Amino acid sequence: MNRVVITGAGTINALGATVPQTLEAMREGRLGIGALDFRDVERLSIKIGGQVHGFDAEAHFDRQKLGLYDRFTQFTLIAAREAVAQSGLTFSDELAETSGVVLGTAAGGMNTWDDNFRSVYEEGKNRVHPFVVPKLMTNAATSHVSIEFNLQGPSLTVSTACASSNHAIGLAFQMVRSGMARTMIAGGSESMLTFGGIKAWEGLRVMSKTACRPFSANRSGMVQGEGAGVFVLETYVDAKARGAGILAEIVGFSMTSDASDIVMPNKDGAARAIRGALRDARMDMSEIGYINAHGTGTAANDKTECAAIVDVFGGHADQLMISSTKSMHGHLIGATGAVELLACVMALRDGVIAPTLGYESADPDCALDVVPNTARDAKVTGVISNAFAFGGMNAVLALKAV
Repeated sequence: MNRVVITGAGTINALGATVPQTLEAMREGRLGIGALDFRDVERLSIKIGGQVHGFDAEAHFDRQKLGLYDRFTQFTLIAAREAVAQSGLTFSDELAETSGVVLGTAAGGMNTWDDNFRSVYEEGKNRVHPFVVPKLMTNAATSHVSIEFNLQGPSLTVSTACASSNHAIGLAFQMVRSGMARTMIAGGSESMLTFGGIKAWEGLRVMSKTACRPFSANRSGMVQGEGAGVFVLETYVDAKARGAGILAEIVGFSMTSDASDIVMPNKDGAARAIRGALRDARMDMSEIGYINAHGTGTAANDKTECAAIVDVFGGHADQLMISSTKSMHGHLIGATGAVELLACVMALRDGVIAPTLGYESADPDCALDVVPNTARDAKVTGVISNAFAFGGMNAVLALKAV
């Protein structure tokens, strides 16, 4: 079995347009959540989110190609370009044939859906653009990354709500580890910050009107964000042979299903996923120093996740640092695990633990070290990243420093 390392990372999200900008914001505990700005926002009850403000698509793509790219695809390509550039790889010949893409998204081309539903229902138009379907389909971003970088190996899109990008990265990891692929591009992208997207989530009554405050007793719900996170995964042997910089090593992955409820999380399902990732990584729980929590800022998620962590780690849970960066960039739904993985890389590479912002009062059901409000310098050699989705779909990654 091959060792699998990350040699490139890219992102665009509410905290920054690049990985360095995003990590700087995490170190500083900077808030990326603010007032939403899009058509008909005044008709919404929820008016805050982790929006990528000031984004100029034409600065990145020519107009002809923009006709094929929904906003979520644009974000993906920008992040993929940064990741591939950092990796130093060029995909041609045998490498192109043995390299692929696995990306996660929950909604795909939500902006395209929203615009065209408005066009036919509100404005009464009888035709839509002939490229609407290839623009909105959930595999559009995967396909365009494959096309741009000449990736001819296994390529697919994963859609498991909030666990999508953790599933995508985990599957890509397994492909490289098993030898199915030599190099994989993996991550996730989401852009659901539209009138229709937010209106649908308002119906669930899990959204906050004020702030995302994971693990704080005065939490009031989740806050959505948008953006993308993309990584280059390859074998340790290949990376060392070409002198590539290694950001971290992925050592374990596990996925479980609660098989219990479509929206309410289940402690046992989450705990089995965490145990499975540790077992797959052949790591003892004492080797884990940091957990990037799913931490949505809803009472059901926060309490269930903390209970699962205690169930798995027992007394060692008190020695863990746990944080939710959703408090800074919002919940990116299908892309959230990919952006959160950057905090794991920062912890392993730089010895900086991203904070949980908005923490104001202790919750006895979340009596763990949640790194409140301020980043912390701490050396860790093992981390895990949790993703627990609606539908009871859980995906956990384990990583080590190299």
